[in-house]
Amino acid sequence: MQTLIDYLKQNQPRFISELCEYVRFPSVSAQPQHKQDLCACAEWLVKHCQQIGLEARLCPTQGHPIVIAKTPPSPSPNSNGSEVRGKGRRSHFLIYGHYDVQPPEPFELWKSPPFEPRIEGSSLFARGACDNKGQNLAHLKAIEAYLKTGTQLPCDITFVIEGEEEVGSSSLASFLKEHRAELACDAIVISDTGMPSRRHPALTYALRGIAAFEVTLRGPARDLHSGIFGGTVDNPAMALCQLLAKLRDKNGRVSIPGFYDDVQPLSAYERKEFSRLPFNARDYQKFLGVPKLFGERGHTPLEQRSARPTLEINGLTSGYQGEGSKTIVPAWARAKITTRLVPDQRPARIIKLVRQHLKKLCPPTVRLEITSGHAAMPYLVSPTSPQAQAALRALKAAFGCDPVLMREGGSIPIVNDFKMILRADALLLGLSLADDNAHSPNEKFDLDCFAKGQLMSAYLWQELSRL
Repeated sequence: MQTLIDYLKQNQPRFISELCEYVRFPSVSAQPQHKQDLCACAEWLVKHCQQIGLEARLCPTQGHPIVIAKTPPSPSPNSNGSEVRGKGRRSHFLIYGHYDVQPPEPFELWKSPPFEPRIEGSSLFARGACDNKGQNLAHLKAIEAYLKTGTQLPCDITFVIEGEEEVGSSSLASFLKEHRAELACDAIVISDTGMPSRRHPALTYALRGIAAFEVTLRGPARDLHSGIFGGTVDNPAMALCQLLAKLRDKNGRVSIPGFYDDVQPLSAYERKEFSRLPFNARDYQKFLGVPKLFGERGHTPLEQRSARPTLEINGLTSGYQGEGSKTIVPAWARAKITTRLVPDQRPARIIKLVRQHLKKLCPPTVRLEITSGHAAMPYLVSPTSPQAQAALRALKAAFGCDPVLMREGGSIPIVNDFKMILRADALLLGLSLADDNAHSPNEKFDLDCFAKGQLMSAYLWQELSRL
């Protein structure tokens, strides 16, 4: 390992320069005018992978191309002349990342142009620096260290780096199915999440799922004069507010019958690990700008935001929204709602329970419509599994401190695509800090995390291959 460590340390200035090249591409997948920039970025990535010794190619899709890069084939005979693992097969791991980035607007809030990288202190500022170019480049640099120093990799590695993550990864599932045999692997490694601090490297072992829907209440055939007709018809806006208010009780618990039936409670081990996470409720409250925190009673804020299911109203609209007043009874009212789900809740069942409950609550004076939206299953890999424990050892070796286990409150649908199609677990080893401003102006990436991430990746293949 010392040879790898020395190589990574000696080449950090060049690695940072290459990261600057990478983030200069305005590879904004949400904006059609950047289609050529996405292609140029993908081509740069292929060329870079080839330069460090990987077999790389560009794979066209219905959207933006996917980059595939593989370590060159190198059987590893043992003293008996047979290959590693005794059955003629080396371990194979897949590293996922994305080269597309979020739109940089609003430009006026950036302290420097978003695609002109700026280094200040130990941070590199640019759109895509942490999400996700810096994180996937850290893995590429670790593999480069193996290949350029002649250090034998104990496993085979394949990179899958796509250009549509920020717009829903619409091409990825079909690509995985088409290349299922080529991409068959023992585990997927994803560095596209975060860690609490430099002293708290983290394995994210669970993600919340999601189920989105819209609720519309329709009353009169048209907006009515509230003076002439008000009092004789139900007001859809009022009825919707009253209906939605019945979906949660005063203790922050969702009131839909059966909603919690499939929730998998935290184990004693998980609760112990949660207690190790750095968290200050007062600082958190101040950061959010709320007069007081609120959540499901009986659970800590960390549990509430990552390990408990929720139901949130994302938007409400009805009636007149312009300047001044317009005295009407609106014809309709609508709410956009999402539920965040935890293992073992299933989106389809939750939507069914929601429909049943809302139909029961809806008064006969209005007509109810429910439209389902996007959905994703929650994700969980056992934090005590051999692969998870191997990842924790790699984090500790690289960062020099005990890692923590995290659940992420958000949803990453592609993780479930990998699980369902390739039948392999994902190890989420994020390198981004909480203040790295992913998706926001002045996005940055901590260069110490960049360097430590390379070390983590170098150690990881040793640890995983021993299993």
